[in-house]
Amino acid sequence: MSLACSRSLFFMAFIAGALAMGVSYYLEYAVGLRPCGLCLVQRFCLALLTGVCLMASVHGPGRIGNVLYWLFSLCCSLAGTVTAWRQVLLQSLPAEQVAACSTHLADLLANSPWLSVVQQMFKGAADCVEISWTLFDLSLTEWSLLLFVAMMILAVYQSLRLVWTGYQRPLSGESSHRAFAGD
Repeated sequence: MSLACSRSLFFMAFIAGALAMGVSYYLEYAVGLRPCGLCLVQRFCLALLTGVCLMASVHGPGRIGNVLYWLFSLCCSLAGTVTAWRQVLLQSLPAEQVAACSTHLADLLANSPWLSVVQQMFKGAADCVEISWTLFDLSLTEWSLLLFVAMMILAVYQSLRLVWTGYQRPLSGESSHRAFAGD
């Protein structure tokens, strides 16, 4: 697989991220679903992932740049996976164990330090537990988790593949094959 293939994979990852962002905005503004704090964190991670993939597909870097772009996309995917996984766990809790309804996210950000806001979002609230939309019996959060896990697997595979081929083929332009003594 050449670096051009890596560039097209970045473009396909960008298209997948842009479609997912479009669906989330459609569900918010056209259907009327209100995103919770964890949904907004997932959307932010998806926007970062989509931006990294767009930059990589436009930039078309060499081997080291590709590895760095895949590692950046891995970080974005990992953050989104953790956030989506926490929300899936919160949605599977019984109603008695759900935290009391918190204040709106904008009020929290205005009155509290950002670290306590993040901690409060990950503790969960009644709006993060509510499942208001499903497709094929999977909630929007579970679809988000699937997308982030798929992007994470792609980033890990591509990073390892590029590092492995770089290990086998030196950057200096030298041949990786040993010369025969008789040549």
